[in-house]
Amino acid sequence: MTHATHIRGEHLPTALSLAAAGVPVLPLRAGKVPFGNCRNCANNACGGRPNMKTPGPCTCPAPCHGWAAATTDPAVINSRAWARAWREAAAVGYHPGGTGLTVVDLDNADAIAWARETLPATRTVPTIRGEHWLYRGAMASANAVRSGVDIKSSMSYARWLGHGAGTMAALPDVVRALIVREPAPVRPAAVTVPAPAGGGTCPHRTPTFLERGIAMAEQRIAETASAVHNTVFGAFLAVLSTHGRCGCLTPAHTERLFAAAQAKGESPRHCADAWANALTRLGL
Repeated sequence: MTHATHIRGEHLPTALSLAAAGVPVLPLRAGKVPFGNCRNCANNACGGRPNMKTPGPCTCPAPCHGWAAATTDPAVINSRAWARAWREAAAVGYHPGGTGLTVVDLDNADAIAWARETLPATRTVPTIRGEHWLYRGAMASANAVRSGVDIKSSMSYARWLGHGAGTMAALPDVVRALIVREPAPVRPAAVTVPAPAGGGTCPHRTPTFLERGIAMAEQRIAETASAVHNTVFGAFLAVLSTHGRCGCLTPAHTERLFAAAQAKGESPRHCADAWANALTRLGL
């Protein structure tokens, strides 16, 4: 048995087994990269899957188009068109989003330490330099969401490194929020906020009005299922737009809002930044 045949014999059964379990697979070259497009598909001559960002109409039988080539069809995986790729393959790749999964790729010890402090426990798979944390649920993919952390899910691929250990948890909001960028601060001059009557004196007839506003903001944050960063910012902005100029907000109110945000996975720094951005937006 030649070395190439041995490699094909190692990766092909793994790919077929994964495909039978509903996991879309593709062969990967050395360096964990997919095979490039064939001559017919080079430079998007086929008109399909431009830049491998979205699946397109191309029906090329070869494992072209990166993640978009991933399949669960055993006839395709075992076909002559894929045979050369399996002979040259260094690993099996899979499309996490295609099987309803998200991989949090932790590339070093610092990233792992952050995940253990921040993310819900879930199934983990050791990698050469770090760990893959697997969650049930798909989302958009993004690289470098923080130092040493990539998100691999929809329109992306990951290297298959085994089933891992632990019970797989549902995809949490704190992971979804990693790809959400907080709105940039707006110059105060660009926003018009009418000054309250009474030259800064609280115009509200009863403290109940403020209590209701804080409670509504807490509820809004607690009930959000996605885009936590934007929801927290919006809640802070709503409270400050109503109560920020009259002097009725106290540190106790701010602490309640920050506690609600941190319960959804926001860090104290993100809370402080969102509060500062809301103040800037309103010119306070």
